[in-house]
Amino acid sequence: MIELRNITKVYHLGEIDLPVLKGISLRIKEGEFVSLTGASGSGKSTLMNILGCLDRPSAGEFYIDGKDVAHYNENERAGLRNARIGFVFQNFNLLNRTSALENVMMPAIYALPAKSKTQIREHAIELMKLVGIDDRMDHTPSQLSGGQQQRVAIARSLINNPSILLADEPTGNLDSTTSVEVLNMFRELNRKQGITIIIVTHDPKTAAFTDRAIRMSDGLITEGVADELSIELKK
Repeated sequence: MIELRNITKVYHLGEIDLPVLKGISLRIKEGEFVSLTGASGSGKSTLMNILGCLDRPSAGEFYIDGKDVAHYNENERAGLRNARIGFVFQNFNLLNRTSALENVMMPAIYALPAKSKTQIREHAIELMKLVGIDDRMDHTPSQLSGGQQQRVAIARSLINNPSILLADEPTGNLDSTTSVEVLNMFRELNRKQGITIIIVTHDPKTAAFTDRAIRMSDGLITEGVADELSIELKK
């Protein structure tokens, strides 16, 4: 499903070039449950932004389902994100004055092809039941615990039926018990829904929940890349 070949990312800061990704080659198969881990400054957040089509690489090839999306323009990337990718963030990113249900519905209101508000509402309620938060539909984020807010955020990430789910430090603001509950929820979504899930984390305990840990250091992958891709790239 996802393949990166020799991806680099260089930020230009005045007269200084700052290389952040230094030649990333990686393959993530459909339905995998993986983590992208490493210390602060390792490049994992930059790589996540590229995987989520929030940014473009400076060089290299980036394929999703066989299509090279590395050079998509902003509108093309936005369309791909809308159709294929869901996001879950550490800080939940919920609208504070909006109910949990309306937060879940929000991405679908702007999606194409357009659906009726009734259809979107019904789908949002189904997702809230799926993540066990349907008894808090009318509550605002300030009336919810951190774990409940993250459940709302996960339901929201699923509203457009993505095939890829990117979670950036999704347990960073949660206590240990709630973290385990949320990670088990990701695992269940992967197993039962077949969604490809990539969790970005600096926490080895979080990475241990996934089926494969891709470790980064200084802009390079140091562990967790499939051997067959390394062999293929040498041909």
